[in-house]
Amino acid sequence: QVHVVESGGGLVQPGGSLRLSCAASGSIFRINAMGWYRQAPGRQRELAAEIMRNGNTNYAASVKGRFTISSDFAKNTVYLQMNSLKPEDTAVYSCFSDVLHSNYSQSDYFGQGTQVTVSS
Repeated sequence: QVHVVESGGGLVQPGGSLRLSCAASGSIFRINAMGWYRQAPGRQRELAAEIMRNGNTNYAASVKGRFTISSDFAKNTVYLQMNSLKPEDTAVYSCFSDVLHSNYSQSDYFGQGTQVTVSS
C-alpha cells in the first residue's frame, strides 16, 4: 500500500503565502507524477498543479503565475508554494501520487487533504 500525507494548510490573509508539502511512502517502485487537486465548497474538484518526473509542469489557469510546484522524486515529495493568495483559492487541497509498483501496475493515490482558507 501507499500512504500520501499532506501538511502546511491553514488560514492566511488575502495577498499572503502558504507552502504545502506532501510525502508518499510505502510500496513504491517509482513515482511518475505528483500534484495537487483542490475542491472548494459547492464546486467541482480541479487540478491545481502537477509535476512530472521529467520536470514538466501543468497549472490551472487560475493559479498560473502565483503558484509554483516543485518536487524531490528521490524522496517522493512534492511542494506547492502559493503566493498572492485570493479568497477564491479557499479549498481543500489534496495531494496525489501516480505510482508505478514493482509488478508494473500503476495507480493514483490521494492524501486526506489539507484545508486552505484565505480570508481577512
